[in-house]
Amino acid sequence: MEPPYIAILRSMAMDAHPQARAAWQAVMELLARERPRILAIQAEHDLRPPQVFALNALDEPAPMGRIAEALACDRSTVTWITDRLEVRGLVRRLPDPHDRRVTLLELTAEGRRVRSAVERKLAVPPPVFERLSDEEAEQLRALLGKLLHDR
Repeated sequence: MEPPYIAILRSMAMDAHPQARAAWQAVMELLARERPRILAIQAEHDLRPPQVFALNALDEPAPMGRIAEALACDRSTVTWITDRLEVRGLVRRLPDPHDRRVTLLELTAEGRRVRSAVERKLAVPPPVFERLSDEEAEQLRALLGKLLHDR
């Protein structure tokens, strides 16, 4: 059974860019198929997607408000995520040396280790990518790069 949003995409009226819609639908279908694998990798480290997003947003100490913006959620959600990550020793709260009203989040050494382990496993392409030749994989990378970086 296909995910509900795929059925919605199929039922939408075609617009002026039917090929773009078909390409987007294919990307969504691929992501839907790979979701269980992605969630399983995160679960191996007892993490949920919002926690992984928060870890990925912490390249350097950052205000909790900036993390909320990066995750597109409210600050109370970041507090909830932070509480769970802090209990596990993956992040720590620090006072902002320039503004005592602000709390910074920082990855701990364990947080960096866990984030790196998750990143390494997620960097391995799923088996379906073995169907692509090197040239096709490069074409796909270039096209997706164009979508991600050309604004």
